[in-house]
Amino acid sequence: MMEKVLIIESKQESARLQMDYFTLAGYEVILEPDGARGQKQALSGGADIVLINTSLDGADGYEVLREIRKKKELPILVVSEKAEESDMVRAFLLGADDFLAIPFRPSELVARARAHLERYQRLLGTKKKEEVLTIQNLTINKAARCVYAGGVEKMLTTKEYELLLFFVEHPDQVLSKEELFSALWGSDPFGDTSTVTVHIKKLREKIEEDFTRPRLIETVWGAGYRFHP
Repeated sequence: MMEKVLIIESKQESARLQMDYFTLAGYEVILEPDGARGQKQALSGGADIVLINTSLDGADGYEVLREIRKKKELPILVVSEKAEESDMVRAFLLGADDFLAIPFRPSELVARARAHLERYQRLLGTKKKEEVLTIQNLTINKAARCVYAGGVEKMLTTKEYELLLFFVEHPDQVLSKEELFSALWGSDPFGDTSTVTVHIKKLREKIEEDFTRPRLIETVWGAGYRFHP
């Protein structure tokens, strides 16, 4: 079952953008432009994680945050056009788990939301074993160890599969060749970081829509690679 993200956001363009990114990342999204209805939706138990804009039409986002936190133990992320330290402190004092100042990268928002949701699930002992992951055009069936790109099954080697999962587990993080080699090859005396470059090239050829212009595994020149969910 997909986790549900409740987005309480009055600005339609922002709400749709956030919804698109969370949907691509494999979440079910509930959009609520009204603060009072969003609060009611959160308290009804219809969401696993909540995103609140502090500036809502006809409502105070901070008050919505306060009321939800009084009664619900779930991750709450706050976004705000105001980036003053006092705004951030106020959000945290009212129970927010994270605070992002607008503008921000939607992919960063998704990555932070995922991290907070997993932390809550671990602490509360409710983490589900995710057997099937859907990321953009990719579907990864962990139980069957199958990977599909655009609906077509791709035959990955063991190291290519492990590399893909490692990227998936570290979204939007710049990972150096050395970090990747250490994580996947360990202390292999016959290997070196050039094997990382080779495996990423082969992996891109299998999972990217256009491997000459990769969108999932991005090269960060001089630093390493970054996976965009």
